[in-house]
Amino acid sequence: MNTLIPVILAGGKGERFWPLSRKHRPKQFLSLDGSGKSLLQATADRLLPLAKDWENLWVVTSTQLAQGVQEQLPHLHAQNLLAEPEGRDTAPAVAWSTLEVAKRYGEDAVIGFFPADPWIDNQINFQKTLCAATLLAATENAIATLGVKPTYPATGYGYIEQGDLAGSFGGLPVYRVNRFTEKPDRETAESFLVTNRFSWNSGMFVFRAGVVLDELRTHAPEMMQILETEGVSAYARLPKISIDYALMEKTQIAYVLPVDFGWDDLGDWNAIERLLKKATTSNVELANHVGLDTKDTLLYSTSDDDVIVTIGLEDVVVVRDRNVTLIARKDRTQEIKQVLKLLQDNPKFTDLL
Repeated sequence: MNTLIPVILAGGKGERFWPLSRKHRPKQFLSLDGSGKSLLQATADRLLPLAKDWENLWVVTSTQLAQGVQEQLPHLHAQNLLAEPEGRDTAPAVAWSTLEVAKRYGEDAVIGFFPADPWIDNQINFQKTLCAATLLAATENAIATLGVKPTYPATGYGYIEQGDLAGSFGGLPVYRVNRFTEKPDRETAESFLVTNRFSWNSGMFVFRAGVVLDELRTHAPEMMQILETEGVSAYARLPKISIDYALMEKTQIAYVLPVDFGWDDLGDWNAIERLLKKATTSNVELANHVGLDTKDTLLYSTSDDDVIVTIGLEDVVVVRDRNVTLIARKDRTQEIKQVLKLLQDNPKFTDLL
């Protein structure tokens, strides 16, 4: 089987996990499930068997986070760590990384792109799906995507509509992609689920380097011309655009493999409850908690010395980290980004970011 060259996208900020996630300690550096292993470390661990060894595993991140990545992944080869001078969203990150990987391995190299911070269950099925995607990418002019079977009408995820069956690879069915749809409203999401043709966009892609470089030259020529003629020094002039908008919504060679493993993109604090809530308890407690008449509440603290005491709370998130305590209704955790803008505008609070 062709070796897969996995590239981990680790430049995100994870702002909706503030105050735990901060500028130099973003979400991917955090252990959110109590395991002691960060999301980035867990992602690297699950990709290593596919890469065969550390020599073939790459990470693309920001210059501000590069040292943190090296500390998190001490076995990562220094030349496999790509540091963007500034964040320009995922399309420039994918394009630059693909160019660098192609320089070392050639344009027939099969590359996989993986976000640094999702939770994934059932590693055996994950490996099997990636082997099938690698086989597809190695033998066809194809961009393989992994589509997660929806379990509820989520409005925070993008969706992939599967078209005709294109064949079987590694024992798994592969479908042509009809279209990508960005985060729909609830009514649209519910209509998607009824058809059984839609899956969540996991943000994971597998392809041959040369195939995607040709597609990017066709669909994102301005970005590719800057990168190929001036290199990373001109990064600030690249468009700020996601790989979905720049390429995946335009290409005619996208294929989707419906996946059979647990997945959550861990978008905000409510995701922790989805992962860790037990049927026997009402609250999720990752803190020393003394509660009176408190239910359906998530409590998280980074210090064993802190005690959180609650009275009469319901459907609330309480997070304690160093000098900040966040208390929010669960249905409003998406608004954390707005709070960060308020903190940013006040010099008194910028050290809290």
